[in-house]
Amino acid sequence: METLEQRQGLSTTPPDVFVLAALGVGMCAFIAMSPWIIRTYNFALFVPLLAVSGFITIAATRVAQRVPAQTGLIIIFALALVMRLLVVGEPPYLSTDVYRYIWDGRVQAAGINPYRYVPADSTLSVLRDAAIFPNINRADYAVTAYPPVAQMFFLLVTRFSESIVAMRLAMIGCEIVIVAVMIDLLRRLHLPPTAVVAWAWHPLVIWEIANNGHSDAVMVALLMFGVWLLTRHRALAGAVAVTLAALVKPYALVALPAFWRPWDWRLPATVVATIAACYLPYIGVGRGVLGFVTTGYLSEEGHANGNGFWLVALVRGLIGDVPGLQWSYMLASVTVLVMLGLKIALRSTQTLRQTLADVSTLVLAGLFILSPNYPWYFLAVVPFVVLGGGTPAWVLSLSAVLLNRPMILPYHDLAWKTLALLPFVVAVIACHRLPGNSVSEQSGASRWTR
Repeated sequence: METLEQRQGLSTTPPDVFVLAALGVGMCAFIAMSPWIIRTYNFALFVPLLAVSGFITIAATRVAQRVPAQTGLIIIFALALVMRLLVVGEPPYLSTDVYRYIWDGRVQAAGINPYRYVPADSTLSVLRDAAIFPNINRADYAVTAYPPVAQMFFLLVTRFSESIVAMRLAMIGCEIVIVAVMIDLLRRLHLPPTAVVAWAWHPLVIWEIANNGHSDAVMVALLMFGVWLLTRHRALAGAVAVTLAALVKPYALVALPAFWRPWDWRLPATVVATIAACYLPYIGVGRGVLGFVTTGYLSEEGHANGNGFWLVALVRGLIGDVPGLQWSYMLASVTVLVMLGLKIALRSTQTLRQTLADVSTLVLAGLFILSPNYPWYFLAVVPFVVLGGGTPAWVLSLSAVLLNRPMILPYHDLAWKTLALLPFVVAVIACHRLPGNSVSEQSGASRWTR
């Protein structure tokens, strides 16, 4: 029987296998050296090297397409496991959020609403220890900022173990769902399943999940499961999955227009019901159930005064404040997202590729508009790198690493955010000037109707 590689006319010569393995070993070597680099040079050298290591992933993605699927996947997953094991036992180098996850799970296990007290409150003193409590960020003034589905996940994991290794392993477990969905979609797109190396060896994924243990892994797993359900003609169930993803990290909501059809009241009703059901167990604190997000986080991150939005901060940095700039930006952003959503929702028939392109566009646009201050938010971009998102998705997922702000230049938030986001703008402009760069323009997908 003719193999997928033969049908696509791909080379399956042994040297490609060796090159793929060598690239993976090279990434492992960099990861193994990283703790020494951080201890010796702090983050001034490590963060730029982390971004540059993405070129290994790009090269591996190209080579992997020429490797037989079974052999390639064995190499990819074996070395991906090694990469994660190398950092899962190290201290979290780039964020301390994982300590708050464990604390929230511990508080819930004690029968206390995690939205009620800040960690430093004397009421919770009996729960303090030497390993977790001293490392919690904002412990003396902020209740948790994490929505209810994230809280449920924290509670579940900490019932097995209240260690950062266990929480990281749980986040790595979420990658199994993500990878399984991507491989199924790649096969249906008639693309080599070995393209999954773009996720498995992506530096942002390795460090933000296996080392920092960020809950975005849960969000991406639910988001991609929702997309998979959508492509299986189960839009309503998919919308529930995406809503659950948004109850881990709210920006996942930007993907919902791809699931909706005009005048279909069931989807918005289901979304509202899902949100209400998930918040219900925590409603005892009233409005406090929204946590630190509404009581200080938006101000702390600069979104309340507009400086947290890159384009607003850039204009203010170049020409000074303009009256109404923040609100004009927010109005323009909402208008763009609504127009994109309506354009997508009004399509009656579409290809599998177009659907993935639509979700990718919504995610990329939403993240660019929000312009988060932290790199782990951009984990949601990486699945679409795998699924044919093109140069802009690659650029954004790799340049986002610079949001760790290495101290090799004077500390300046706007400068580092510009270095992280400007390459994406350049990539989008360049790709729109060249034909054939859109996911939807690629051949090989059969048509299907929702």
